[in-house]
Amino acid sequence: MNLHALKIFHTVARSRSVTRASETLRISQPAVTMQIRNLEKELGLVLLAPKGRGIWLTEAGTFLAAHAERLFALEQELETLVDDYRAGRSGTLRIAATYLPANFLLPSWIAAYKQKFAEVRLTQYTGNAQQSLERLERYEADIAVIGGGISASPRLTRSVLFEDPMWFVVPPDHSHAGKEVGLADLLKETFIMREEGSSTREMLLALCRMSSLATPDIGVELGGMNEAVRAVAAGYGVLFASAAEVREFVERGEVVRVRVKHPEVKNPIAVYWREGEPLSGQAAAFVELITGRV
Repeated sequence: MNLHALKIFHTVARSRSVTRASETLRISQPAVTMQIRNLEKELGLVLLAPKGRGIWLTEAGTFLAAHAERLFALEQELETLVDDYRAGRSGTLRIAATYLPANFLLPSWIAAYKQKFAEVRLTQYTGNAQQSLERLERYEADIAVIGGGISASPRLTRSVLFEDPMWFVVPPDHSHAGKEVGLADLLKETFIMREEGSSTREMLLALCRMSSLATPDIGVELGGMNEAVRAVAAGYGVLFASAAEVREFVERGEVVRVRVKHPEVKNPIAVYWREGEPLSGQAAAFVELITGRV
């Protein structure tokens, strides 16, 4: 069935006038009439009959007009749904994130986003930097929010949101607690280390290389920063962590900073997406929101 002709018939049927239909559709009256005749020929049905200066629908015309009304109402609904999806007001958003943004930044960002885009289904995946970026590259996430200056694939675009200072923290009764010591002396202590692939681990190792110092002994290796800082609070080891991750523990006195003379290290918090691909409406709206909140 010729849907263009059906739409013209639908407009004529609603207005009960070829003249008004031609004005609505912005095509000539002869063109409207020709399309209706072609549709009648295609269907083998008489759809319209003259009535004075206007027209009326035959029984076949009434039947077709009712179903055409449903069809084009559905078309309008679909156009609205597509517009909402394109604008990021519906659909899905999948975010891969490392532990710092996942625990200390994304909860408030997601709450603000959902207040504005309630119909978007949002899923967050938490892992280390390597896992999060791999998820993004495998199209299992739309964006990734990463803490740490990890080297990413050239297939990814990176935009830094802000930089957080890195701190050394120890248990309250540690001999270096609250003091200023040299980096070489602190590195002689036993450390709690994050797992392979963690950007925090890579930043500490890079600091050791930059200072031409040996890497510290690893007493415990843990898969999450929350577990690591709680181990320090429980009385064991030295931890190198982003300030945002340990600040509350420091303020409560559960762990204590050690001030170390060393080249300043900052933890960049960045959002990543796939290079050369436009962000979806959902992802673009989220990136715009978080950019305005940092």
